[in-house]
Amino acid sequence: MHGKKKSARARRPTADLPKNGKRKGAPKKPVLQVAEDDEKEERGSSLSRMLSTLRLFSRTEPVLSAERIGEGAGVPTSTAYRYVKQLANAGLLVRWKGGFALGPRIIELDLQMRECDPAIVAAAGPMRELSSQTGLDVLLSKIYGRSVITVHIESAGPSRRLNFGRGRPLPLFRGSSSRAIIASLPAARLRRLHQDSQASGDADALAQDWDALYEDVLKIRKSGYCLTKGELNSGIEGISAPIFDASRTVIGSLTLIGDVERMSLLREETLIELVRKAAGSVSERLE
Repeated sequence: MHGKKKSARARRPTADLPKNGKRKGAPKKPVLQVAEDDEKEERGSSLSRMLSTLRLFSRTEPVLSAERIGEGAGVPTSTAYRYVKQLANAGLLVRWKGGFALGPRIIELDLQMRECDPAIVAAAGPMRELSSQTGLDVLLSKIYGRSVITVHIESAGPSRRLNFGRGRPLPLFRGSSSRAIIASLPAARLRRLHQDSQASGDADALAQDWDALYEDVLKIRKSGYCLTKGELNSGIEGISAPIFDASRTVIGSLTLIGDVERMSLLREETLIELVRKAAGSVSERLE
């Protein structure tokens, strides 16, 4: 015998051990850094909740009390008062008749968007030309996450009153403006939108299963335009074509609208080509 056998424990590989004999683990953040990260996350979520209270203001409820804001935001009234104070200091809210209304900073931001938004700047010229050529109204709509909103309108005459005019979210699965956009989305994103809309009880999404919807959007994508009649406004026809940014990602649509009777007096094929050409011009300007 040349000595005692080494135990199995002694023979265990130690290549993964540092010189001090302690195993390496995932690096741990200093306690102070963890606390700072938690504080930043809390501030971020609190800021998001505060800004989301602006969505509570609507045409039917333009003035809200702090109590109503707290109820709508799901926070205590004391927290709602803190929110409105900070929003008022930023000019986003003003006191009005025992409550609060949207403030002047909203108007300033709206003007800045009208004058500086890259899509509006790129689209204004082609929209005016299209409106002048046809004597009809032209709409620019953009997609923001799960919402499609008309952000600019060029009119040949007196402004038309629309059910879904500038600033009011459009139905995602109804109307040529939205359908021209969603038809150009990647299939995975469109499917998520459809599933989320069904889960939230969207009647348009519930009325059409995925296979039928996808078959429909493929036709729109292949033709390069969408034409609808009376889907959003009774007696109004819309012809829309998608708009793309420099990376060929769809960001919105251009829509020509007019009374069905008036549109019938014009050649449909010509109007479609004019809309597609105008949308293509906007996409080129965004490259």
